[in-house]
Amino acid sequence: MIFKFYKPLDLPPQLEWKFAHESELLAWTIRARNYNTFVANSMFLFMAILILGGAFIMYSVYEGMGQPWRILSCVFFYVLMLSVVSSMTHQQINCAYRFSKSGLEHCEWKDFPKWALTFLKWLAGITAVFFVFMATIDPSFLLGAVIGPGGVGLTYLSMACSKNYREMHTQYHCYAFKWEELTQLAVVTNREIVEFKYSVIQEGRDHITVGGVNIFCRRKQKEKVAEFIKPYLSPGVPCIETKADVPQY
Repeated sequence: MIFKFYKPLDLPPQLEWKFAHESELLAWTIRARNYNTFVANSMFLFMAILILGGAFIMYSVYEGMGQPWRILSCVFFYVLMLSVVSSMTHQQINCAYRFSKSGLEHCEWKDFPKWALTFLKWLAGITAVFFVFMATIDPSFLLGAVIGPGGVGLTYLSMACSKNYREMHTQYHCYAFKWEELTQLAVVTNREIVEFKYSVIQEGRDHITVGGVNIFCRRKQKEKVAEFIKPYLSPGVPCIETKADVPQY
């Protein structure tokens, strides 16, 4: 039984499924926001209001400018800055899931967005030329050249030159669990997530490790995924409904 949710993502080359020798019973890939989305959305809204205030300040400063260009420059500044903020508050991680007879496996990976560097470099250059050209018509555009292209240029340099920034945006994790290691299954009511808790004894250790993992699902698929998992659970393992704001892992 295989659910064809959406077009699958390209799996990372280093991925090796632990139960690859067994037939695939259920599998899919998805991009998900694996963090507290309420906090991220609130931060985005706050920054949107703050940037809007900055745009109005720019509008008041450009009093001597022609009205169409005055509005256009402020709108451009607002859209540009809002795009930068959204790229930080609405990041997604790639997830792949594979269920087999022995258990379930999931992989998470996040590649550094190299395309963003090229985009920011060209954007900074084009906007700089635009504002310098407009400054020959109205010197007040020089302020926009400092705020707009200057800000984009600094963002590009921080992304291109910071090793820590690159490492932060490059992740790869792969996990495997046997069905008997699952101790609870839950359908998350406020997000498209099926959550399970586990109890395992890790290799090389003599103590039990417990934790929880969220399985990100496509819209209206979490109930089907939960129903698929239930027959593989050990007797007595509870299946509940719950709410979740922050993923377990």
